[in-house]
Amino acid sequence: MEIQGNNEVLTESRLQDFERIIRVKLPQQYREFLLKNNGGYLRPYYFTISKEQGNGMVNIFYGIGEMYGNLNKKIDIFDDIMDIGFIPIADDPGGNQICLGLTEKPFGNIYFWIHDEDPEDMNNMYFFTKDFEEFLEKLYDETEK
Repeated sequence: MEIQGNNEVLTESRLQDFERIIRVKLPQQYREFLLKNNGGYLRPYYFTISKEQGNGMVNIFYGIGEMYGNLNKKIDIFDDIMDIGFIPIADDPGGNQICLGLTEKPFGNIYFWIHDEDPEDMNNMYFFTKDFEEFLEKLYDETEK
Protein backbone atom coordinates (compact mmCIF):
# COMPACT_ATOMS: atom_id res chain seq x y z
CA MET A 1 0.00 0.00 0.00
CA GLU A 2 1.24 3.44 -0.93
CA ILE A 3 -0.23 6.79 0.06
CA GLN A 4 0.46 10.09 -1.66
CA GLY A 5 -0.24 13.57 -0.42
CA ASN A 6 1.44 16.26 1.52
CA ASN A 7 -1.02 16.72 4.35
CA GLU A 8 0.30 18.15 7.57
CA VAL A 9 1.39 15.70 10.25
CA LEU A 10 -1.40 14.92 12.69
CA THR A 11 -0.50 14.80 16.38
CA GLU A 12 -2.23 12.71 19.03
CA SER A 13 -3.27 15.92 20.78
CA ARG A 14 -4.90 17.34 17.66
CA LEU A 15 -6.64 14.02 16.98
CA GLN A 16 -8.03 14.01 20.53
CA ASP A 17 -9.26 17.59 20.01
CA PHE A 18 -11.02 16.46 16.84
CA GLU A 19 -12.63 13.54 18.70
CA ARG A 20 -13.88 15.97 21.35
CA ILE A 21 -15.41 18.18 18.63
CA ILE A 22 -17.29 15.29 17.00
CA ARG A 23 -17.98 13.76 20.45
CA VAL A 24 -16.84 10.25 19.65
CA LYS A 25 -13.70 8.15 20.03
CA LEU A 26 -12.65 6.86 16.62
CA PRO A 27 -11.82 3.16 16.13
CA GLN A 28 -8.16 2.43 16.85
CA GLN A 29 -7.29 1.21 13.33
CA TYR A 30 -8.64 4.40 11.78
CA ARG A 31 -6.90 6.55 14.42
CA GLU A 32 -3.58 4.88 13.55
CA PHE A 33 -4.17 5.53 9.83
CA LEU A 34 -4.83 9.22 10.51
CA LEU A 35 -1.80 9.58 12.77
CA LYS A 36 0.43 7.90 10.19
CA ASN A 37 -0.98 9.41 6.98
CA ASN A 38 -3.63 12.05 7.79
CA GLY A 39 -5.54 11.24 4.61
CA GLY A 40 -4.32 11.35 1.05
CA TYR A 41 -4.41 9.36 -2.18
CA LEU A 42 -4.00 5.63 -1.65
CA ARG A 43 -2.70 3.05 -4.12
CA PRO A 44 -4.13 0.53 -4.82
CA TYR A 45 -7.57 2.16 -4.85
CA TYR A 46 -10.10 -0.23 -6.48
CA PHE A 47 -12.61 -2.26 -4.47
CA THR A 48 -15.66 -4.42 -5.17
CA ILE A 49 -18.83 -3.05 -3.60
CA SER A 50 -21.05 -6.05 -4.36
CA LYS A 51 -22.13 -8.21 -7.31
CA GLU A 52 -25.07 -5.88 -7.87
CA GLN A 53 -23.16 -2.60 -7.45
CA GLY A 54 -19.94 -3.67 -9.13
CA ASN A 55 -16.56 -2.06 -8.50
CA GLY A 56 -15.67 1.20 -6.85
CA MET A 57 -12.61 3.36 -6.57
CA VAL A 58 -11.28 5.47 -3.70
CA ASN A 59 -10.53 9.01 -4.80
CA ILE A 60 -9.16 10.50 -1.56
CA PHE A 61 -9.10 9.71 2.15
CA TYR A 62 -10.00 12.77 4.20
CA GLY A 63 -7.61 14.22 6.75
CA ILE A 64 -7.69 16.60 9.69
CA GLY A 65 -6.52 20.17 9.14
CA GLU A 66 -6.57 22.77 6.39
CA MET A 67 -6.41 20.72 3.20
CA TYR A 68 -8.43 19.48 0.28
CA GLY A 69 -10.51 16.67 1.74
CA ASN A 70 -10.85 18.20 5.21
CA LEU A 71 -12.61 15.56 7.35
CA ASN A 72 -14.37 18.06 9.60
CA LYS A 73 -15.84 19.95 6.62
CA LYS A 74 -16.99 16.68 5.04
CA ILE A 75 -18.72 15.65 8.26
CA ASP A 76 -20.51 19.04 8.32
CA ILE A 77 -21.59 18.71 4.68
CA PHE A 78 -23.09 15.25 5.13
CA ASP A 79 -24.43 15.72 8.67
CA ASP A 80 -28.01 16.41 7.59
CA ILE A 81 -28.22 13.83 4.80
CA MET A 82 -26.31 10.87 6.17
CA ASP A 83 -27.74 8.65 8.87
CA ILE A 84 -26.67 9.45 12.42
CA GLY A 85 -23.79 7.27 13.53
CA PHE A 86 -21.79 7.41 10.31
CA ILE A 87 -19.10 9.76 9.09
CA PRO A 88 -17.59 9.99 5.61
CA ILE A 89 -13.87 9.13 5.59
CA ALA A 90 -13.18 9.02 1.83
CA ASP A 91 -14.92 9.48 -1.48
CA ASP A 92 -14.98 8.04 -4.96
CA PRO A 93 -14.65 10.11 -8.16
CA GLY A 94 -18.47 10.39 -8.41
CA GLY A 95 -18.97 11.86 -4.94
CA ASN A 96 -20.14 8.65 -3.24
CA GLN A 97 -18.76 8.23 0.26
CA ILE A 98 -16.85 5.55 2.09
CA CYS A 99 -18.23 5.77 5.62
CA LEU A 100 -17.22 4.66 9.10
CA GLY A 101 -19.81 3.43 11.60
CA LEU A 102 -19.48 5.14 14.98
CA THR A 103 -22.44 3.93 17.02
CA GLU A 104 -22.46 0.75 19.08
CA LYS A 105 -23.68 -1.82 16.53
CA PRO A 106 -21.82 -0.67 13.39
CA PHE A 107 -18.83 0.71 15.34
CA GLY A 108 -15.75 0.43 13.16
CA ASN A 109 -17.62 -1.07 10.18
CA ILE A 110 -17.01 0.40 6.74
CA TYR A 111 -19.93 1.22 4.43
CA PHE A 112 -20.31 2.56 0.90
CA TRP A 113 -22.90 5.35 0.60
CA ILE A 114 -24.30 6.11 -2.87
CA HIS A 115 -25.37 9.74 -2.85
CA ASP A 116 -27.80 9.71 -5.76
CA GLU A 117 -30.04 6.97 -4.37
CA ASP A 118 -32.93 7.89 -2.04
CA PRO A 119 -31.38 8.60 1.37
CA GLU A 120 -34.67 8.48 3.31
CA ASP A 121 -34.36 4.90 4.57
CA MET A 122 -30.61 4.47 4.08
CA ASN A 123 -31.05 1.81 1.38
CA ASN A 124 -28.17 3.61 -0.28
CA MET A 125 -25.75 2.50 2.49
CA TYR A 126 -23.99 -0.77 1.67
CA PHE A 127 -22.04 -2.71 4.28
CA PHE A 128 -18.51 -3.31 3.06
CA THR A 129 -16.16 -4.58 5.78
CA LYS A 130 -16.12 -5.17 9.52
CA ASP A 131 -13.22 -2.78 10.12
CA PHE A 132 -10.83 -0.29 8.54
CA GLU A 133 -7.92 -2.71 8.22
CA GLU A 134 -10.06 -5.20 6.31
CA PHE A 135 -11.15 -2.39 3.97
CA LEU A 136 -7.51 -1.52 3.20
CA GLU A 137 -6.73 -5.21 2.60
CA LYS A 138 -9.57 -5.46 0.03
CA LEU A 139 -8.21 -2.63 -2.12
CA TYR A 140 -6.62 -3.84 -5.32
CA ASP A 141 -4.80 -2.55 -8.38
CA GLU A 142 -6.64 -2.65 -11.72
CA THR A 143 -4.18 -5.25 -12.97
CA GLU A 144 -5.13 -7.66 -10.16
CA LYS A 145 -8.73 -8.36 -11.33
